[in-house]
Amino acid sequence: MSNLIATLAANYAWKLSLITGIGIIAATLAGNWLLSLNPTFRSAQQTNKAAFQAKMAKPHYAANQHWNRKWSVAFLLAIFGVILPFCLTLETKAWWLMLMDIAVILMVYDFFYYLVHRFLFHGSLTWVHSVHHRQHNPCRWDSSYIHPLEVAMGLGLYVATIFVLSRFMGNFHVATIVITWFAFTEINLHNHDLWEADSFPFKHLNYMSKMHHNHHATFSGGNFATISLLYDRMFGTLDRGGGLKAKDG
Repeated sequence: MSNLIATLAANYAWKLSLITGIGIIAATLAGNWLLSLNPTFRSAQQTNKAAFQAKMAKPHYAANQHWNRKWSVAFLLAIFGVILPFCLTLETKAWWLMLMDIAVILMVYDFFYYLVHRFLFHGSLTWVHSVHHRQHNPCRWDSSYIHPLEVAMGLGLYVATIFVLSRFMGNFHVATIVITWFAFTEINLHNHDLWEADSFPFKHLNYMSKMHHNHHATFSGGNFATISLLYDRMFGTLDRGGGLKAKDG
C-alpha cells in the first residue's frame, strides 16, 4: 500500500493540471475576444446573448442554469484535482504527434458519446436527457440547460477518454489538453448557436448548428454525435430535418 501511495504521489502533477486550467481559461477569453472582432461572429454573439437573457427571465430556466453552475464547479474540481494530474506532461513532442493526439482524443470521445447519447439519453435515460430537449430551438448557452446527471456523464466521459488513452499513448502535453478542451467546449456551444450566416467561409458553421437544431426539433431525430457527424453518417442516423427518414444521400 505504501508503494502504491508513493507511486501515485510521484506521478501527481497538480501544477501541470493548474497550468492546464489557466491555459483553458486564457484560450477561451482570447478566442471569444478575437471572434468578437469579426462582424459575423459579433452578430451571432449578440443574437444568442439576447435569446439567453430572455430565457433567464423564466424562473425554471434560471434555476436550472444556476444549479448546473454549482454542480459544474464540483465536477471540475474532481477533474483537475484528481484525474488530470495523472495524465499530463511538459515533455516536448513533434507537432504532428500532438495533432494526432488531439484528433484521437476528440474522435474517441465522440464515438463513445454517440453511443451514450443514442442508446442511453434517448433510451433508458430519456428522463435525464428530456430536460435538455425542452429547448426545441436552442441558443448557445442551452448547451448547459441539462440535468446535473448529464453534466456528470458528459464531462466524466470526456475526462475518462483522456485518462484511458493516456495509459496507452502516454501522458498528453498540457497544450494538447488545452486545445482539445477548448475545441470540445466551443464545438458543443456552437452546435446550439442561433446562427444565420450561410456563405463562405461560414457555411460549415451554419451546417453544424442547423444539424444540431434538427436534433432538438424532434426527440426521435438523429445527429447524436457532438464533435462531428462522422458516426451519424457511418451508422445511418444523420438527420437533415424531419427525423431519421431524412437521411443523407
